[in-house]
Amino acid sequence: MLIRKFSLVWALAFWLAVPLAAELGLSSGSAQAAEEDPEPPKDTRRVPSMSEATFKKLSEAQEAVDAKDYNGALRVLNDMLANSKRLNGNEVGQVNNMLGFVYFSMEDYSRAIDAYRKVLAQGEDIPEGLEVTTLYTLAQLSFVAERYQDALDYMETWITKASNPGPDPHIFMGQVYYQMQNYPAATRQIEKGINIAQERNTPVKEQWWALLNFLYFEQENWPKVLETLEILVRDFPKREYWIRLAGIHAQEGNEKESVWSYEAAYAGGFLTKQGDLTNFAGLLMQEEVPFRAAKVLDKGMKDGIVEETARTLQNLGQAWQLSQETKKAIPVFEKAAKLSDDGKIFERLAQLYLDNDEFSKCVTSADGAIKKGGLRKVQSVYIVKGMCLYNQDKLSTARTSFVSCRNEARRDKDDGNQRICQQWITYIDNESNRREQLKAAI
Repeated sequence: MLIRKFSLVWALAFWLAVPLAAELGLSSGSAQAAEEDPEPPKDTRRVPSMSEATFKKLSEAQEAVDAKDYNGALRVLNDMLANSKRLNGNEVGQVNNMLGFVYFSMEDYSRAIDAYRKVLAQGEDIPEGLEVTTLYTLAQLSFVAERYQDALDYMETWITKASNPGPDPHIFMGQVYYQMQNYPAATRQIEKGINIAQERNTPVKEQWWALLNFLYFEQENWPKVLETLEILVRDFPKREYWIRLAGIHAQEGNEKESVWSYEAAYAGGFLTKQGDLTNFAGLLMQEEVPFRAAKVLDKGMKDGIVEETARTLQNLGQAWQLSQETKKAIPVFEKAAKLSDDGKIFERLAQLYLDNDEFSKCVTSADGAIKKGGLRKVQSVYIVKGMCLYNQDKLSTARTSFVSCRNEARRDKDDGNQRICQQWITYIDNESNRREQLKAAI
C-alpha cells in the first residue's frame, strides 16, 4: 500500500490554528480540533502575560484568516514582528504560531516550518500546551516537506512531553520510516501503535493493518503477511485482501488454503474480475475439482465477467470434459475452435466426437485441425480421422488418412505412431481383401 503523504495536508488544515485559539479564546471556522488531536498537558509553567494591544492585533489577524485574506493577515503579523521589541516571548510565540498557520494555508510549507520553529525558540516563555502541539505540528509539516529525519526528531520529542500518548504518533513514525525505506523500524512503530490501541480497546484502523501487511511483505515475512491478511479479510473484507491472501497461500505451497480463500471470496461476491475467476477455476482444476471449475467459469461467462475467448472457452470445455460432461463440453469446444488461431481445439473436439460416436463431425473437426495447423503431432489427428472414417465404413479414405499418419510419423521419427498407423493400414488392407473375396464367392 502506498502512503500518500500529502493527504496529511487535509488533516492538518483543521487543527493547525488550534494552539492560538486555545490560548486566546478565539472562535472561528478554521480553528477546529480534529477528532484525534494530540492532547497537550496542563500548563504548569509561568509564562509572560499577553497585553491587550497584542490580543487585539492577533484578533485582527484571525479575522483576516477566517476571511481567507492571507495577505492581509501576513501584513498584520509581520508588522507585529517588526516591532517585536515591544513583545514578550509568549507574544512572539503566539504571533509566529498564527504566522505558521497562514503560511500553511498558502501551501508555503518551508516558511510555515520556520515560523513554528520560532514558536519553540521562545522556550519557557510559551505555555507547555503550545510547545507540545507545535512539536506535533512540526513533525507532520516536516513529513509533508519530505524532511523525514526532522519529522522523527520532533515526534520523538513530542512523545517525551505528551501526556499518555496513544497509538497515532507511533503510526505516524511508522509512515515516516516507510518513506525512508527503513522497513524494520517502520514495522516496530506500527506494531507498537497497534498494540497500544488494542490495550486501550480502541479500534485498529484498516490502513494500519494494510501498512503493516505491506511492510511484512517487503521483508518477506510470509507467516506475518498471512496473519495480517487474515485480520484484514475478517475485519475489512475487500477483493484485494482476499486475492492477496489466496496468492500468498499459493506462493507458500498451501494449495488447499488458497482454494479455500478463493471459495470464501467467491461466496462473498468479491471475485469481480476475469482474472479472479480464471485463477480460481485453475486452482480447482489443480485440486481435481473440474465440475466446480466448470460451474465457476460458466457462470462468469453468463454474468459477462469472463470474456468468451478461445482460451477461456477451451478451459471451460476441458473442465466439462474432465467432469464427464461430454455433451456440455462439445458445444463449448465448437465455439472455441472457431475463435482459435490454430487447430489444437479442433483436435480435441475430434477426439470428443470419436468418443461420442459422432463420426461425421469427428472427420470435419479433424480436417479443421489439419487445415489450421499449429499441432504438436499432426499424425495423431490423422489417426483419429482414420478411425472415424473406418467407423463410417469408408475403408479407402480411412486408409489414406493412416498413410498420411505414417508419413508424418516417419518425418518426425515417431516410431510409436508409425507402428500404429502401419497396423491400421495392414488391418484395412486385410479387411478389404476379405470383403473382395466374399464378394467374388457370392
